[in-house]
Amino acid sequence: MSQQKENPYPYSDTNKRYQTFDYYTRQRFGGKCAKVTLDIGCTCPNKDGTRGKGGCIYCKDGSRSAIGEGIGVQYENGIAVAGRKWKVVGYIPYFQSGTNTYGDISALRQAFFTAAGLPGAVMLGIGTRADCLGEEILELLAETAEKIPVMVELGLQSVHDRTAERINRGHSFVDFLDGYDRLYHLARQLSPDAKPGYGKLSVGIHLINGLPGETEEDMLASASVTASLRPDMVKIHLLHVLRDTALAGWYGSGAYTPMEKEAYTHLVCRQLRLLPPETIIGRITGDGMADDLLAPQWSRRKTEIANAIDKEMYARKWAQGDLVSDGMKLD
Repeated sequence: MSQQKENPYPYSDTNKRYQTFDYYTRQRFGGKCAKVTLDIGCTCPNKDGTRGKGGCIYCKDGSRSAIGEGIGVQYENGIAVAGRKWKVVGYIPYFQSGTNTYGDISALRQAFFTAAGLPGAVMLGIGTRADCLGEEILELLAETAEKIPVMVELGLQSVHDRTAERINRGHSFVDFLDGYDRLYHLARQLSPDAKPGYGKLSVGIHLINGLPGETEEDMLASASVTASLRPDMVKIHLLHVLRDTALAGWYGSGAYTPMEKEAYTHLVCRQLRLLPPETIIGRITGDGMADDLLAPQWSRRKTEIANAIDKEMYARKWAQGDLVSDGMKLD
């Protein structure tokens, strides 16, 4: 019998034993959807001196030439590329570069409303930090969510404050929780009866595996605490070393060693078991731009990594959320 036919996980129609973002969008919007990244020139409070300077140790300011093209041109270029790869039913404009709830509120409103009206757009993705969610921004997110579904993605990376300090994150876990709780409460206010990911406003959390000084148990703890927050979506990233970053200096001096592929794939499998089965898994790995990536080189082979995770989950008869207590309320 095939892995797909033996698959006990309810939020999948393939061999994958976790809820992929592709599965979620096909269920919600009736077919495959493609993300189109947009850059509106937002900076970051951890770079301009508001919360810190220099940014996180792994962050690289690359070329942002797309900014001058405007949202419409960026979107057209993005859907042209996606159209050559896949047959899609809709697009998700994704504000990815920088902290996209940080800046002039009028400019942000214009950007969000413009993206909400783009042809073929079915949902917006907004990447930001939890310490950039003031009342004006929350009101704007609520306004935008009345026009089009919105997924706000918050970079947490780790729940451990010692790690946040080490990577120059610029906020504590308590700071994160303050913004997260207010955003999560707003999302539930707007759609009180919606299942995870299906409301007007949804909330995602990003985690990074392989941060300097962290053990496997530390990373499992981050996944477990994140699970207790009940986000609609979780993205799991691999820390990679990019040229011209503080982390590159650590790597060059031998002060930082990236994770090995086998350790990473096994860890992700264990993390998936801790996350509620209804949680959307937006990503299970990541890599850097080829010209900038120093290490680990194996991170370029994303399909190979995904396949290794699928094989281990099948071989061990594991599935997303299978360690969640039967008595735990999944809401």
